[in-house]
Amino acid sequence: MHILEVEHIGKSFGRTEVLKDICFTLEKSQVLSIIGSSGSGKTTLLRCLNFLERPDHGIIRVAGRTLFDAADEEKQKESEIRKNRLHFGMVFQAFHLFPQYTALENVMLARQLQAKKRADYKSAKKEILTEIRTEAESLLAQMGLSNRMKNYPHQLSGGQCQRVAIARALAMKPDILCFDEPTSALDPELTGEVLKVIRQLAEQRTTMIIVTHEMSFARDVSDQVIFMNDGYVVEHGTPDQVFEHPREDRTKQFLGKF
Repeated sequence: MHILEVEHIGKSFGRTEVLKDICFTLEKSQVLSIIGSSGSGKTTLLRCLNFLERPDHGIIRVAGRTLFDAADEEKQKESEIRKNRLHFGMVFQAFHLFPQYTALENVMLARQLQAKKRADYKSAKKEILTEIRTEAESLLAQMGLSNRMKNYPHQLSGGQCQRVAIARALAMKPDILCFDEPTSALDPELTGEVLKVIRQLAEQRTTMIIVTHEMSFARDVSDQVIFMNDGYVVEHGTPDQVFEHPREDRTKQFLGKF
């Protein structure tokens, strides 16, 4: 089944039209990579999917449920937007970890805030927090950070910070995990360790959308690839179709640079 359906998404900033009639679907357990030159609309599309930006028009559905419909004001209420955002986990370029919290605390924080809204929080607080901590420790171990849980962000390398950010996103159990250029802020030596984690998640059939400039990585890890240019989806297909047999001249021109 389609875990994600995007229909006719458009977004403008002032007079600048950044996204133009974007349509695609994503199956559960698939990896979609979005490639294209800077300014093509990739990050804006990801931010619209995560409701960090509101599309001007279009529809977003997750698991058959309409989360956003520009024609339906009810779907645009702020409380609904915040709730719908939980369907997506977001890993940013610049980590966005809280400097005053340890790696473990960063991973636990959102779950703790969410747990406080539970009706049984006061009566079962100890059990709930123990469960959250155990899951956070397991995720950090999965990221290869068992010995860094008590470290603060300034005590971690860029690659380690990004892996903490991935664990934090996974802790919320999102339907779709999204990455916005996850290695662009890293030194080349640290890029490999983050890509290795994303590969492992792909092997575990985690549903992901990855905006990336790492062409060989996108080709190897993806089930689908979208090439964007000037706000449009110019090419959409399997890695073999897009990278080895592109149909559009603009796609050929872009890939010819790599």
